[in-house]
Amino acid sequence: MRFLSRRLVMPNDLNYANALFGGRALEWIDEEAAIYAICQLETNHLVTKHIGEISFESPALQGDVVEFGLATKAVGRTSITVSCLVRNKATKKTICFADDIVFVRVDPETKKPMPHGKSMKELESQTREELKTLNMLE
Repeated sequence: MRFLSRRLVMPNDLNYANALFGGRALEWIDEEAAIYAICQLETNHLVTKHIGEISFESPALQGDVVEFGLATKAVGRTSITVSCLVRNKATKKTICFADDIVFVRVDPETKKPMPHGKSMKELESQTREELKTLNMLE
């Protein structure tokens, strides 16, 4: 799993218990997973079809920096399925984990599913090349 982005927990992100509001965490997860899927499939014509199990493990408090780890689980003809781990940057404690987040490529005009033309093997190769260009691989 690659940790690709971070957010600072601000006062307007908190619930009544002064911890990160679950709804805000879900909003961030959907956005981060969508960005990841868009980059993987090289198209922004994607919609969220499904978010599977979400488990909240520990709170994030005001001032905490949280980071988002994303990984591709599966690739279908029109879809990509990813997982997202949200953890505290400083302590590495898991805040929450969202599994089976499914995005579907849609035709920009008809909004009907359409093939994206990528395979898991192609995405793995694409990721390796991207990491090389960013000097993130040895």
